[in-house]
Amino acid sequence: MSSSSMTARGSSWSTKENKAFEQALAVYDKDTPDRWSNVAKAIGGRRSAEEVKRHYENLVQDVKYIESGNVPFPNYWTTGKK
Repeated sequence: MSSSSMTARGSSWSTKENKAFEQALAVYDKDTPDRWSNVAKAIGGRRSAEEVKRHYENLVQDVKYIESGNVPFPNYWTTGKK
């Protein structure tokens, strides 16, 4: 499991939480006061502002890792049908 899908406590973020997280990031940009508190509230308030911030930082690190070419391109299996 990727680091971005885990919190410091080791509990996984649900698909629903991740979707709400992504939507909240679009609403609360880096210039928003109390950004992480607002994002935490937007995803239901079950995560602390610190957990949300850590989740974001892990996501940024994952993207950097992918963009640096350190993640191999998946070998998709095809059936040969068009």
